[in-house]
Amino acid sequence: MTDRIEAAAAELRPLLQNFILWARENAPGSDSGLVGSVALWHRLIASDDVGRWKRSDLRTVLLDRMPQVVEDPDAAADGLVPAVRAYLTFLADSGHLTRGSSSLEDLLTELDALEDDFVDAMEELVVEEDEEEDYDEEEAEGLGDFEPFADELAELPTIRLRPDSELAAATRATVLIAKARDLAVWVGTERRVGETSLLSDDEITEALGVLGFPVPQTGGATLADSVPALWNVWNLAIDLDFLQPEGEDTVSVDPDTAEWPFEEDDDALDAWMAGLHSIDYGDPELDDEEATIALSGLTRALLIRVLLATGSKPLAELRAELAEAAAEYDDLGAEAWATAGERYGDPLNPVLDWLTGYGMVEVEHDQVRLTPLGMEGVVHLADEADIELDARPAIDAMTALDLLSFGAELPEEEADAEFAAWMELRAPEQAARDLLEAAAEDDADALIRVQAASMVGSLGEVAAPAWREALDEPSLRPYAATHLAQLGVEDAPPPTQADTHWLILDMLTISAGLGRPEFVSSLDDIGNVPNLVNLLDVIWKVPHPHLEELLEAIGKAHPDKQVGKAAKRALFKARSGQN
Repeated sequence: MTDRIEAAAAELRPLLQNFILWARENAPGSDSGLVGSVALWHRLIASDDVGRWKRSDLRTVLLDRMPQVVEDPDAAADGLVPAVRAYLTFLADSGHLTRGSSSLEDLLTELDALEDDFVDAMEELVVEEDEEEDYDEEEAEGLGDFEPFADELAELPTIRLRPDSELAAATRATVLIAKARDLAVWVGTERRVGETSLLSDDEITEALGVLGFPVPQTGGATLADSVPALWNVWNLAIDLDFLQPEGEDTVSVDPDTAEWPFEEDDDALDAWMAGLHSIDYGDPELDDEEATIALSGLTRALLIRVLLATGSKPLAELRAELAEAAAEYDDLGAEAWATAGERYGDPLNPVLDWLTGYGMVEVEHDQVRLTPLGMEGVVHLADEADIELDARPAIDAMTALDLLSFGAELPEEEADAEFAAWMELRAPEQAARDLLEAAAEDDADALIRVQAASMVGSLGEVAAPAWREALDEPSLRPYAATHLAQLGVEDAPPPTQADTHWLILDMLTISAGLGRPEFVSSLDDIGNVPNLVNLLDVIWKVPHPHLEELLEAIGKAHPDKQVGKAAKRALFKARSGQN
């Protein structure tokens, strides 16, 4: 999932940078910074094309997803809908609203219709946050809170995550999801549920058999109260959407449930991630409710400590630290810990049973180790808690696009080290091809292109075959021609004026995304006013994906009126040439 979010964010970055430039002039009252989350989740859950927007997508993103992910509901209530209105207008005006989209008029009409419901949803979140803040002020930190460990977590060495294909394979082997599937399939269609217990005693006995759980001795309690493990799997099935309510008194299996384990990696990972919060079902359950509450968060507390130990920690150390933490966080903690020990043999047994069943930890020779799937899950939980972690794909699993995307955001020395480690596992000539192919995937992403050219350029003569092949790719030809000339390769076409102009436009695209001062500074680097005017008189002919946006930006940002007029003339010629 992390890979998908990073890839989608990288795909959207150039488009959002151009929107910000556009909005300054065309929608100055809108908060363009609010659009990023909407565009990202539209790409992740509604459309594989960032430029294809349908009326139904607006409801899916704004009403179904945004209330779950928005960071500042107060700001969203005030400005998100106007910002989305500006963004959709920008997509239409700039030609980025692709075939298959609803018309701009229909999209804006639907947006108007949803606005009141969206604002209501945000205001409800504001009230909930206020209530939570009041509660947090009254309550001590919980046993499973990440926040007290924020500084230690931030100092951890780089966490390496495995690729989605490997993680998906691991999800398919998780015992608990298989049990949730079996239980949901047994439930079937429109099974009636009761008021005091979801199932009758006979049904509970049958369900336990399906799951391979023994029928317990009740000791005077009801059978329903004696099978917490069954209800944990039941709740997991609901979390996974394997079970769905069909009204107030019936529940049914989802039609796709029997297909688990899902073949598509994305589907398998999405299902596993949907059930991630089931880790809380691993907390010990005791007869006394207050004692149970005293140990709530124990599963998360164990995960935090294993993560802080860089993924592996002796069970005895965990047991001692968590016993001390339980006593510290709650007055009943020590007593609850002792009671859990009597009930389970070890208070950590239910915790480890659930985590191993969900594929997150392995226990061997009294050592608790996070699995790759567990590391992915803990990183996701930390991200939900707004904890900064340095998490990246493992070097051996890092694609060329991963390397370029991360390298563009890292300090130079760190990016160089990442590149060097990546190169150690690859033949230089093939690595050059992979990097240039990744850079060619999106001709609008100038930053990735420049990053690739820099990395491939550092390989020297061994990259010449890859540069020759890149001559056929319009967005890379300027870099290929330049580097081949620098290498003195015979029969290579020399860089043309158009190649030089493309390189200039790439540089301006990057600086435009950094802000107005950086953009104006990069224009000054090109030369004095006469040189810049002369450049604008010819550069409009270059078929660069950001040409029009940059000409608009130059006309608005440059302080010299002569340059502004030249930029407007160039923009007119560029648009006339396209028509």
